[in-house]
Amino acid sequence: MVRVSALARLLVISQAPGTKVHASGLPFDDASGDRLRGWMGIDRDTFYDIAKLAFMPMGFCYPGRLAQGGDAPPRPECAPLWHEALLAQMPRIELILLVGGYAQRRYLDAGNVTETVRGQNRGGRFLALPHPSWRTGGWERRNPWFGAEILPWLKTEVARLTGPG
Repeated sequence: MVRVSALARLLVISQAPGTKVHASGLPFDDASGDRLRGWMGIDRDTFYDIAKLAFMPMGFCYPGRLAQGGDAPPRPECAPLWHEALLAQMPRIELILLVGGYAQRRYLDAGNVTETVRGQNRGGRFLALPHPSWRTGGWERRNPWFGAEILPWLKTEVARLTGPG
């Protein structure tokens, strides 16, 4: 779901809401949110503090299911139509977390999520992360560098951007 904030310094750009999130109206209000908050090292209250974090999906509504199972991709017209206007309303954003391949392709012209996450330069405006779905547990076991290299940096930056002052 979209949560725009002129005060937030951290923005999460992700795929599209799933069924539970679509029903609750809160971004990442599911198990993937628990995993993402763990990666970020923050609690639920901080995560949903509109003065600290903003959220902008690639698709603004639940895209439906694929015939072979799983959620359909985000609707392609949403991001080109709305992202620039919404970003203009968030002048304090210092770090944008690109969660999943759809966001990474739009903002980094990236291909493979693993290569994008591993090869990025930390310290820029964007930080690419895999989507924190249940499937990511296996991905994390196959890519231990993520927990050793990326997550400590992410937690430090999130603490800096969401802390007092």
